[in-house]
Amino acid sequence: MRIVLVGPPGAGKGTQAAFLAKNLSIPHISTGDLFRANISQGTDLGKQAKAFMDAGDLVPDEVTIGMAKDRMEQSDAVNGFLLDGFPRNVSQAEALDVMLQAAGMKLDAVLDLEVEEDEVVKRIAGRRICRNDSSHVFHVTYAPPKAEGVCDTCGGELYQRGDDSESTVRNRLEVYHTQTEPIIDYYKAQGLLVTIPALGEVSDVTKRAMDALKK
Repeated sequence: MRIVLVGPPGAGKGTQAAFLAKNLSIPHISTGDLFRANISQGTDLGKQAKAFMDAGDLVPDEVTIGMAKDRMEQSDAVNGFLLDGFPRNVSQAEALDVMLQAAGMKLDAVLDLEVEEDEVVKRIAGRRICRNDSSHVFHVTYAPPKAEGVCDTCGGELYQRGDDSESTVRNRLEVYHTQTEPIIDYYKAQGLLVTIPALGEVSDVTKRAMDALKK
């Protein structure tokens, strides 16, 4: 299957992408991983992306599209893939359509993880990270530490990252509504959109997505 996963920040795309890709035996292709791989390997596209990022500029669509195209042409993606973070806007969605058509392929579904804006803010703004080890993550509501502000695992201080503040999250949501949300209508017009309620346990959301794909 060839699937695109969309949804606002905090909807759980990364988590769901990993589970769905494993269940479907297809590679999970995330924009973040593509950028890191190309930059670390020093590819031409990676060098171009790094130059824009170092200057504090957005990476142009054509660079992102080029990275995605290279990745989708690798042997493990012959029988399908799950795209996470790409396409990010309508022009990237149109470019993806052109790429797939040229290869005699098409998308099977676009999964839209739906979650209320206030829930997104609550999820992200409530995160607390351990200063000693960033893999130790807690949440003031959903996974609170035993002692406030103290990591259960190592006793380190817990803090809120700057990009997890409520104002930053709301700015990220505004960018999502402006740039990415229009692709929902784009894919709905093609009859590809499947909306998945993203509240509840991770396994429940995965099951909803798998059930929808089977249909």
